[in-house]
Amino acid sequence: MTRTFSITFFIVLMLLVPLVLICNAAGDEPYPTRPVTIVVPFPPGGIADLTARPLASVFERILKQPVVVANKTGAAGAVGMQSAAIAKPDGYTIMVALVSISTIPEVDALFGRKPAFTRDQFVGIARLNADPPVLVVGAGTPWKTVRELVEDGKKRHGEITYSSSGIYGASHVPMEMFLHAASLNMRHLPTTGGAPAMTAVLGGHAAMWASPPAIAVPHLKAGKIRALATWGATRLAVIPDIPTMKELGYDVEYYLWTGLFAPKNVPANVVKVLRDAARQGAHDREFNNAMEKIQTPIAYQDADEFRAWWDRDAQALAGVIKRIGKIGSK
Repeated sequence: MTRTFSITFFIVLMLLVPLVLICNAAGDEPYPTRPVTIVVPFPPGGIADLTARPLASVFERILKQPVVVANKTGAAGAVGMQSAAIAKPDGYTIMVALVSISTIPEVDALFGRKPAFTRDQFVGIARLNADPPVLVVGAGTPWKTVRELVEDGKKRHGEITYSSSGIYGASHVPMEMFLHAASLNMRHLPTTGGAPAMTAVLGGHAAMWASPPAIAVPHLKAGKIRALATWGATRLAVIPDIPTMKELGYDVEYYLWTGLFAPKNVPANVVKVLRDAARQGAHDREFNNAMEKIQTPIAYQDADEFRAWWDRDAQALAGVIKRIGKIGSK
């Protein structure tokens, strides 16, 4: 019986060894050996797209494979993010996304519907940039400071209008944070994107909005708008005379950040390659020059630091979404 057991055990062992070797080989399979796609869940021309394209160019040199940017738009980014979340976790589909990767699932939960995706479906590879928005007002408005704006806003409860790039979007959320901190109530004019939101202010249809620096600075230089404050922990280098909300006594902080992601369960060796490539890319002259052109400085964080930062940021934003509550039928 002992001899029979030994023979059986030996046969089973011999059958298992090739399977173990195959699994190990698959886990250590060279990467990449074919083109890589970077999904951008927004239209061309936005900050995610303008970050992804020079990054793809740099990645081609580092990874020695073609790297293609695919804009998959719809539902304020949810369509592209969902496609990346369910992509095969082999590293050949990755994604450059914005802060809305944190807020979209919270909005789905607010309305009690099945989420398009969840944060835990992604591995954060790196944070690439993180700019605070700028509170800008039209040149024809009377306010020169936030204090003047707040005093006027409290006298004209619900009369002043601000624009945004969309309900629950990247410029709606920081405005709601500020209004809550300042105990103000204003009318919201949502638009379809950053350019229309700025156009609303330039045309006098809205008094203000929380603008990305890249959109605001050219109009500030032309004297078409004024900047009153920013949402960062420190002042923006490009407009160093403009105070932060915290300097003015409002405990709000918010960033329009961009990160590189992969679907969860990507093999560890692939994550390592992508992390190394992101680190090299963040310090690459070509990529830095491209970011300087759109006045969006690098704010790189490696995966571990980024994950901890992302968790804290997402928790804070979830509270804001709950406080905003249900708007319309979104």
